[in-house]
Amino acid sequence: RTMQELISMLTDRLNVEEQQAKGGAGLLFQLAKDRLGDEEFAQLAQNIPNLQTMMQSAPETGGLVGALGGLASAFGGQAEGLGNLAVLLDGFSKLGIDQSKVMQFVPVVLSYVQSQGGDELKGLLEKVLK
Repeated sequence: RTMQELISMLTDRLNVEEQQAKGGAGLLFQLAKDRLGDEEFAQLAQNIPNLQTMMQSAPETGGLVGALGGLASAFGGQAEGLGNLAVLLDGFSKLGIDQSKVMQFVPVVLSYVQSQGGDELKGLLEKVLK
């Protein structure tokens, strides 16, 4: 399974452009890198082909602190139900992806990760995408 397979899954299921799919997946993996320990992230990187390339497709976000500050004001204190994903809204909006679609990226990416590295790897990523 290749990176292209994940991108195709995202474009087909979520009706997004290829660049949006790459960038959105990149944002999720970037969050994983920020939140997981080096060892855990290394497991992910070993099993996901072209992970670095995908992460480079992610738009720049104002860093976690900037994103959280901006979000807190934009959402009156909290981004409902998004948990850790709230920090990614800035990046997703730069890709032209609506907030309601952000949540739809997660199950597709998790299913791909599971097919690449099994339940343990899926569990690692799931932990940070909640």
